[in-house]
Amino acid sequence: MSNYSRLPAPSPESGLSRYMQEIRRFPMLEPEEEYMLAKRWVEEQDTESAHKMVTSHLRLAAKIAMGYRGYGLPQAEVISEANVGLMKAVKRFDPEKGFRLATYAMWWIRASIQEYILRSWSLVKMGTTSAQKKLFFNLRKAKSRIGALDEGDMHPDNVEKIAHDLGVTKDEVVTMNRRLSGGDASLNAIVGSADGDSSMEWQDWLEDEDADQASDYEARDELESRRALLSEAMSALNEREQDVLVKRRLSDAVVTLEHLSEQYNVSRERIRQIEVRAFEKLQLRMRELAREKGLLSTV
Repeated sequence: MSNYSRLPAPSPESGLSRYMQEIRRFPMLEPEEEYMLAKRWVEEQDTESAHKMVTSHLRLAAKIAMGYRGYGLPQAEVISEANVGLMKAVKRFDPEKGFRLATYAMWWIRASIQEYILRSWSLVKMGTTSAQKKLFFNLRKAKSRIGALDEGDMHPDNVEKIAHDLGVTKDEVVTMNRRLSGGDASLNAIVGSADGDSSMEWQDWLEDEDADQASDYEARDELESRRALLSEAMSALNEREQDVLVKRRLSDAVVTLEHLSEQYNVSRERIRQIEVRAFEKLQLRMRELAREKGLLSTV
């Protein structure tokens, strides 16, 4: 994988403007070029190809990171976490799925940033489930929609509605509301802004209009459903098909066609055919299972 030490690194000392200027020198990739680079990475583990894909998307990572200003965390560190998410996306990107790397990478970048925020904020160390994280990122927005922004405990009817809308318990809503309103660090404290506006609350800065955190965590829940279906559907494949598919498409370290052709004493083209056929059988079985479980929208 691309060596992280080779990437430009934002730092408080040099300032973000210098970093932004530096990453602009990396060219954007045309669709065909991106596809070929991704293929070389998947099939040959060509680190230069992976490096080009990462550097060409550093501006995307920085743009997403800028949407998380105001969490009281160094912006350089947030961008660094965004870059970590970008590298994870490149490592797992499958060019055969038919979409661009940017579309796939956005989720990984946001997830990496949000995990960093959650690790850093003592407010939410008690909340590690997907639902609790979604509650942390969306409680103020939910309160705003129903006009419940007064300090102190909310009316029981409002608590019940938010709990229902966000898929958490009423106790979790009450606890999180109290933590965000006071406790470890009051998010209702008045803070000054760069333009001199001192009428804003600290929690106002937590809103991220460019990133839909609820959707991100729903996507993660969907990913877990897919994994469960995948595990069950693998039984539709024979032993060789499972081995080839896992090593070619479901492993962090992708095994080359040449290696598998030597392992099974067949041609590279035969291994490719087995891989394609196994993938088609797997998709078919996953759709069948999804219908049976009422989860068709997840596959």
